[in-house]
Amino acid sequence: MATISAKDVMELRKQTDCGMMECKKALTDAEGDFAKAVELLREKGLATASKKAGRVAAEGMVYATACSECKVGVALEVNAETDFVAKNDKFVDFVKKVADVIIKENPADVEALMACKMGEGTVDDALKNLILVIKENIKVRRFTRYEGVCAAYIHAGGTHAVLVNFDTTDEVAAKPEFAVYGKDIAMQIAAANPTYVCREEVPADVLDKEKEILLAQMANDPKTANKPEAVKEKMILGKVGKFYKENCLVDQAFVKDDKQSVAQHTAQVGKELGGEIKIIKFVRYEKGEGLEKRVDDFASEVAGMVK
Repeated sequence: MATISAKDVMELRKQTDCGMMECKKALTDAEGDFAKAVELLREKGLATASKKAGRVAAEGMVYATACSECKVGVALEVNAETDFVAKNDKFVDFVKKVADVIIKENPADVEALMACKMGEGTVDDALKNLILVIKENIKVRRFTRYEGVCAAYIHAGGTHAVLVNFDTTDEVAAKPEFAVYGKDIAMQIAAANPTYVCREEVPADVLDKEKEILLAQMANDPKTANKPEAVKEKMILGKVGKFYKENCLVDQAFVKDDKQSVAQHTAQVGKELGGEIKIIKFVRYEKGEGLEKRVDDFASEVAGMVK
């Protein structure tokens, strides 16, 4: 029996874009014959996964999870070609397992993640196997990993996912009331889509641009165009305050009680639980945001089949 080296397996993988385990088995069955190994992979349909890589993948799902024991949270997006895939148990299971890998291995980026061990092979191997089963292009697009006390929320089965990182004591974080609070804050972020945690995070250039826009609006409004500059400045301060309330999480009205802000609600919950709570950072993923969606022209497709 021919000896199969790791170099041979890597070379076959490079040629076929198949998983490491499949390449090793094909080379073993082909007794080291590369051409025969490629043929075996093609016969099994395994050598077709790479052909799907050019298809638009803007569907799929986003996912978030937080481990209270290891104090790590992860938000993740895995894209596919159609929204049906998000309901596929194998796809959902893959996404959850990838999140577990991120929690344990702390990869630097998606490329490093793909090389991490998962099951008998790597994340990349598992992904290619999934592509062969589901027969769609699937891509791990992005992830965020936070260490510390976290809360996670997934909306509508994976259209939106939120991960929030808090600073508080272990005693506070262990209480059931904190879990409710954390989910409420994550849901607030999902619904209200803030850009920053607090006003101190707003970059000076963003604030300057907002003031510039407000001044231009006043100049174009007959009701305010001729007002004294001092009056305009006071009006701008008021409008900037509104900007903060719309864009800064802690300044927003709390979704479950709009008579108090998120900051006031956070302080109240912290006091009730016997400690302090501070929202450090958050990430909000929306499935397919920024990606070009595939547009199917059914009429043209049918016409092409007729021709």
